[in-house]
Amino acid sequence: MQHPLRRPIILVAAALAISVLPLPMQAAESPAPIAGVVAPNVVVISPTLVTAGQPTRASLEGLKAHGYDAVIYLAPGDSKDAIPDEAQILKSQGIEFVHVPIPWQAPEAKHLEATAAALDRLKGQKVLVHCQMNMRVSAVTFLYRTIYAKEDPAKAWIDVKKVWTPKDQWATFVDQQLLAHGITFKTE
Repeated sequence: MQHPLRRPIILVAAALAISVLPLPMQAAESPAPIAGVVAPNVVVISPTLVTAGQPTRASLEGLKAHGYDAVIYLAPGDSKDAIPDEAQILKSQGIEFVHVPIPWQAPEAKHLEATAAALDRLKGQKVLVHCQMNMRVSAVTFLYRTIYAKEDPAKAWIDVKKVWTPKDQWATFVDQQLLAHGITFKTE
């Protein structure tokens, strides 16, 4: 003979189990653009300088409508989420494309120097600097702002921390570049 409460307990347990099952998946919504860019980790440094991870194809196609004059891309072109025809998409809008491929495992002073030269040349124009996740870019842009634009490192570092805390080869790279340019700043 079955216990009189067993059936109601089983029904309640089944109802609870069903209530915690996920609802049918709805179509994923694109994140809202920040400064006209749909990408991971978008950070607006100023009205003319925005950093980000890899923008979507649609975002790249609409950059001119948001006032961008140039894009600087710091990841190798064969990166996982790269848009292979990014240069052509930008050129078709009259947007300058600068590619400074920085290998993740081996950032060097020459990469910073090339990026700084491009940013100096593009001063006063609206520029998007991106890589895949805004990790390379946030570190290199911090160095540019601190070393070349003479900004307060503590202020510039806030924008890096919005994305990550550089570790390993990137922490070493940042520290070495600051030291080489006579800037004392604790990045930890």
